[in-house]
Amino acid sequence: MSRTRIHNLSISLDGFATGEPQSAQAPFGHAGERLHEWMFATRFWSQQGAPDGADAGGSAGVDDAFAQLHSIGFGAEIMGAHKFGPPGWQDDPDWRGWWGANPPFHTPTFVLTHHPRPPLEMEGGTTFHFLDASPAEALATARAAADGQDVRIGGGPTVVREFLAAGLVDHMHLVQVPIVLGRGVRLWDGLEGLEDAYDLEAVSSPQRRHSPHLHT
Repeated sequence: MSRTRIHNLSISLDGFATGEPQSAQAPFGHAGERLHEWMFATRFWSQQGAPDGADAGGSAGVDDAFAQLHSIGFGAEIMGAHKFGPPGWQDDPDWRGWWGANPPFHTPTFVLTHHPRPPLEMEGGTTFHFLDASPAEALATARAAADGQDVRIGGGPTVVREFLAAGLVDHMHLVQVPIVLGRGVRLWDGLEGLEDAYDLEAVSSPQRRHSPHLHT
């Protein structure tokens, strides 16, 4: 059976995976891009949108090695409504996500929302499907679409927490960024003792970040 994996999920020292308030102008609220600056310096990020064969630049260290795994071996993605758009996007029939005409997923992508709408086919192999479903139901649907490949849980933190609480995550790559946000959406609330269900590995990068990995 395919695995359920999470990659490149960044949290602050005080456990927040996004700031507040989220809006079309500030997708991560007051956190801005600070949680993801480590990724912007990698070769993985520089390759996004670069022409085939071009030297995209970016660092090729440990951060890049982990970041690259985000795109390997996946046949479907599940994301929450707040990853797909800012508050109120469900009332905008023209909203097509943050990513333009060719989103970076290139697989069937399942958006969990209480306001389903018809599928949205994009360029590059991404089709957004809008589901009102439990984590287990959504995972069964995504696995069928993944055709034997793994399913990525793409966030945000509320969806990740729900899948962890349901015991549906096989592997998670988490990057702890050395900033304090003070407010936002926490990842770990209600998950006491989670470490007992997983093997835990921690890797330090030269930029003084820690990348814990949870896997069964």
